[in-house]
Amino acid sequence: MMNTEGPVARGIRTKLEAAFAPTSLVIEDDSARHAGHHHEGGVDGHAGGESHFNVRLVSAAFAGMNRVARQRAVNACLQDELAGPVHALSIQALVPGED
Repeated sequence: MMNTEGPVARGIRTKLEAAFAPTSLVIEDDSARHAGHHHEGGVDGHAGGESHFNVRLVSAAFAGMNRVARQRAVNACLQDELAGPVHALSIQALVPGED
């Protein structure tokens, strides 16, 4: 199967795999649904359209963390992407057994 992820999605995958060693990781580029939306700094469509993502990851690293702490951990891991090409990130962070 050919990898169809763009460079931003591949960067997100690399960082999340290194930080959380997930047992499951799904990254969905949802940018096409938001094409042409205006936001601070311009119009989406930069980075080949890679600006809106849905991320679902399952990792034992989230054990003992509440939902907000899990979201903060993922946001901290992806701070460079969130400061640059990624305009919106939906995060579902679970521990094994919650999936």
